[in-house]
Amino acid sequence: MGLLTLVAVAAGAGGAVVSAPFVLGAVGFTSAGIAAGSYAAGLMSTAAVANGGGVAAGSLVAVLQSAGMAGLSGAATAAVASAGAGTAAVLTALI
Repeated sequence: MGLLTLVAVAAGAGGAVVSAPFVLGAVGFTSAGIAAGSYAAGLMSTAAVANGGGVAAGSLVAVLQSAGMAGLSGAATAAVASAGAGTAAVLTALI
């Protein structure tokens, strides 16, 4: 693995972790709850309809809302960093 790839992987991991709270807020998963009329509200509505009227604990909507309100857990931070690093590695390999 070359130096460029190592730098890209580190930047991808760090960038993903730093940007995650901003992205969550931008799509409607805020610290005050799900923003009305947002992508998150549509996702929540779809999940509730599919689940008989409620959003199941542990579902994607519940996990994203939790992250939007309280921030990323250690496991979520690791997963986001891994995804960012993996994406950067793939993109670097394509160059």
